[in-house]
Amino acid sequence: MNIADILIEALPYIRKFSRKTIVIKYGGNAMVDKDLKKKFASNITLLKYIGINPVVVHGGGPQINKVLDSMGITSKFIRGMRYTDNKTMDVVEMVLGGQVNKEIVNSINRAGGKAVGLTGKDGGLIMAEKMTICLESQDNKPPKIIDPGMVGTISKIDSSIIYTLAEKDFIPVIAPVGVDKNGNTYNINADLAASKIASAIKAARLIFLTDVDGLLDLNKNLISGINSKQIKKMIANHEIKGGMIPKMECCIEALLNGVEKTHIINGTKPHALLLELFTNSGIGTQMNQES
Repeated sequence: MNIADILIEALPYIRKFSRKTIVIKYGGNAMVDKDLKKKFASNITLLKYIGINPVVVHGGGPQINKVLDSMGITSKFIRGMRYTDNKTMDVVEMVLGGQVNKEIVNSINRAGGKAVGLTGKDGGLIMAEKMTICLESQDNKPPKIIDPGMVGTISKIDSSIIYTLAEKDFIPVIAPVGVDKNGNTYNINADLAASKIASAIKAARLIFLTDVDGLLDLNKNLISGINSKQIKKMIANHEIKGGMIPKMECCIEALLNGVEKTHIINGTKPHALLLELFTNSGIGTQMNQES
């Protein structure tokens, strides 16, 4: 396919998404590789220039681990969530809201966009409550309650700041740090934050950039399209396991709350965003609400 054919194929999708908002959860190796980071920034900038409003929600696990290791602090995880005591919370906020967020903002600005970095504390964007984890016990014993420290669930998203920035042609880049009514700061799972933000603004798309091609079947083949009912069945049948389960749950919740479609794509593929949004076949898994 020549360049002209590629542009013609993209045209109906560009028209379809014009003036729509797309939330992108940015994480994994796509945030580590220098060339991929540059391509991601150019992709986000291109989306803005053709009339789409991208909102970036990012993680930063590897960067947090690196700083904690240098401080001699051992990372502990409970059901995939980082145990966050006060000292760890200080590092999380410093790395996510400072180092990682500003690096992404700078990359987008250097690519020609106008990005603004936020944490969930800015403008009361992400209001949070302390999370407790309940583990079911065996032999009819009471469930075990685990305190993960300063890890939060989201109680409210105030999307007004996102709308204001988008209207002024800025690109919001959001670090998943929340705050409660008493001013306490919480570490928020980035997938959850992206899902809640997409739901609050009724985004046209919620896209998770991961390190895998998408949702795979038992034969390791890519599932290009699936609905929420089928996802629930696969989870119940243990066909979806491990860290993919919470991602799928975030996708289902977003679909239930007004997001048109959700996607899981491999962010380690150059220009993954553009290939998923603007080609007929896409490159990952697209999910929609059950009909």
